Amino acid sequence: MAIEQVEKVFLHMDERVAYLTLNRPEALNSMDIEMLNQILHSLKEVAANDEVDILVLSGSGRSFSAGGDIKTMLSSTDESAFAPVMELISEIMKTLYLLPKLVISAINGPAAGLGLSFALGADYIIADRQSRLAMNFIGIGLIPDGGAHFFLEKRLGEARAKHLIWEGKPLSPGEALHIGLIDEVAEEELQTAVIHKVKKWKKKPVLAMIQTKSIYNQMHLPELEKILELEKHGQYAMRNTKDHREGIQAFLEKRKPIFKGE
Repeated sequence: MAIEQVEKVFLHMDERVAYLTLNRPEALNSMDIEMLNQILHSLKEVAANDEVDILVLSGSGRSFSAGGDIKTMLSSTDESAFAPVMELISEIMKTLYLLPKLVISAINGPAAGLGLSFALGADYIIADRQSRLAMNFIGIGLIPDGGAHFFLEKRLGEARAKHLIWEGKPLSPGEALHIGLIDEVAEEELQTAVIHKVKKWKKKPVLAMIQTKSIYNQMHLPELEKILELEKHGQYAMRNTKDHREGIQAFLEKRKPIFKGE
């Protein structure tokens, strides 16, 4: 008997706008392999649709995305599976970055780790007042991936990006707006703020806006590709450190990790 595939990503299109919603609310929309594959498929579908000008990224339930699925990471002892997953993440981020559409990330609740990397791939980021943003790989002895080094440097500059990565602490939407990590904090409901932004953009010469986006993206694509490759090799090295093993063990035991720089 065939097993019905669970839709971990919803894609809906309406009046020139596509809505891509991460749909693992019971896991705070953390990203497992199945979800990553569905994200890539959905992005390619949007890219190929000439009737869509704007894409809105969001998460169902009470979170945008808590990041990569740590339970999936822990259940896999096959190191040969690591490279394909990183390649999949790289393809997702390059597809999102090069998307010939205007992209809005609508952040509700936590956006952490890979989830925040994904949100940062948008052209405009709106967060609700209950959101929390964290590039928190450091907590388990890892480095950011999903092109986070690229996107953070573009938004914050190198020094601030490094400090944010090293600290790994959650930011309130006000703090994130202050440093330039996001573009707007929703004064009303998040959905209302997104609707207002979409309506404003739809009244503009969108094709000209997308052309400007394309020029910048083509100019910086080699840099993004290089960083994705460096993140893949760097993450593999960090996965084999004692600090990473300690970070995972502390996570499982719900205690503060004791890192030794090993």
